[in-house]
Amino acid sequence: MGNNRVFFPQAALDQWIGDGKVDLAGDELTIKPEARRYRIFEAARILREVTGLEDANELVGKVKTRQFLNGLGADLLENSMVLGDNAYDVIPGFLGAPVGSFEEHLADIQGAPSGAHARGAPPASDEDLLAKFLLGNL
Repeated sequence: MGNNRVFFPQAALDQWIGDGKVDLAGDELTIKPEARRYRIFEAARILREVTGLEDANELVGKVKTRQFLNGLGADLLENSMVLGDNAYDVIPGFLGAPVGSFEEHLADIQGAPSGAHARGAPPASDEDLLAKFLLGNL
């Protein structure tokens, strides 16, 4: 996975899917207003260690894929994770990586009849695209 990744909390995705703001098909999420696609991987944002023990794996404050956490031996259930003697509060969701470069995305939507940029100037970067989407949908 590349450097340009974003964490989508499950609760936010549920709301956006219900509102028709995003599409989810298999392992691909599409932000509808801009038709930007992301390959997604089940993940968790680790908020805090709750037992008071040392966070030996240095997970607090990070987003890790479920595959990575399972490889460490972690058990995830809803908003909790247990790893050895440690227990953590987590936010379940998905880690997304853009499909293709931003330039490729812009080239793909240039002739799109969907009105991808109907609400103003096109975004200048993936970060700009996400910022505009999140500001209008949080």
